[in-house]
Amino acid sequence: MVELIISQIWPYLLGAIGLVAAYFAARQSGKAAGRQETRQEITKAEAAARKEARDVELETDAMADSDIDDDLIKWVRKPKR
Repeated sequence: MVELIISQIWPYLLGAIGLVAAYFAARQSGKAAGRQETRQEITKAEAAARKEARDVELETDAMADSDIDDDLIKWVRKPKR
């Protein structure tokens, strides 16, 4: 009797195990794709930051010392008296 029930349920158990395995495989694939996308975004952001730093450096190299001092006043806190 138990063997008859097991023989009839067996295909459904295999199907359920297959669905669970497919779920976890798809989940891992999605995680990997998300990590790759995040790496690409970080790489783009780093490249933009390097370009901005290079542009600022070129701009300040072309300026006279007194002009640089005048521009730095915007960024330096005034001491409290």
